Amino acid sequence: MEQVQTTRQQKIARQIQRDIAEILQKENSLTPRGVMVTVTTVRVSPDFAYAKVYFSIFPFERNEEVMEALEKSNWFIRRELGKRIRNQLKIVPELQFFLDDSLEYIENIDSLLK
Repeated sequence: MEQVQTTRQQKIARQIQRDIAEILQKENSLTPRGVMVTVTTVRVSPDFAYAKVYFSIFPFERNEEVMEALEKSNWFIRRELGKRIRNQLKIVPELQFFLDDSLEYIENIDSLLK
């Protein structure tokens, strides 16, 4: 069962979402060229030790390649995130990356309805 997040967890999650999106924008070498990567959701554990980061990737065909690239740069993204949130949190959360395939799902249903 999904835990209800506190207001502080939600605020920190939104901050992490903005920061990671900004890091990916500035460091465009982290993701392959010609791919659009969006940070769709971030869920933070109650102790702020872990953050699950969900990405939406377009075009969908390259999602495996992009997720591998993100996983390889996990340490770098975490370090950059640490520089940004060190005033709000004592520890920088361990980042876990997941693919948010809801857009692909929607597009699939859309094509089935046509």
